[in-house]
Amino acid sequence: MIVTVTGGARSGKSAFAEKWCMKHGDSGLYVATAQAFDSEMRQRIAHHRLQREESGFQWSTLEEPLHVADLLEGTSGQRGIIPATAQTGEALAPVVLIDCLTLWLSNVMLMPEDGDTNGDGMASDHAVQKEMDRLVSAVASYSGQLVMVTNEVGSGIVPEYPLGRKYRDWAGILNRKMAEISDQVFLVTAGIAIELKSREYKL
Repeated sequence: MIVTVTGGARSGKSAFAEKWCMKHGDSGLYVATAQAFDSEMRQRIAHHRLQREESGFQWSTLEEPLHVADLLEGTSGQRGIIPATAQTGEALAPVVLIDCLTLWLSNVMLMPEDGDTNGDGMASDHAVQKEMDRLVSAVASYSGQLVMVTNEVGSGIVPEYPLGRKYRDWAGILNRKMAEISDQVFLVTAGIAIELKSREYKL
């Protein structure tokens, strides 16, 4: 079961995603893509960790800003700690929660690993597309329960700077690709979740 949960900032999407995991699994693996570059972000991360610990649900947390596809494929050496049972669909495998895809995307754009850049230190379009396709493929092939949180970043004003516009466009493309391969897609607004995939109007 592949689930995508999207929504705006502070919409309640992460809280809903965690509740979905708690309802459908015996334990959860929280894959955090955020990086603590400042004290405010460190406080946010610590607060979310504490909330999970106090939930009464068995969560384990793995911080992985870039190599999420490796985790799902089990090809990341010592980091590939997602149990093999998760890839066989056994009931006791943890539900995997990735929070969030749009932070992962910003990491990919700002921290290219293979030198494929635009000359300004940012990842080239080719590099971003390559990493995105690899993650989509890894998600599509994953046979366990997987929930992904992402952000709707294209509903506001058009960013006034090129990098912001490029990020907005890539985020929209990533969300579409993940929604296409998901079994369920939820939009969370003001704390209210609506399942969209079953309501899709097909032409």
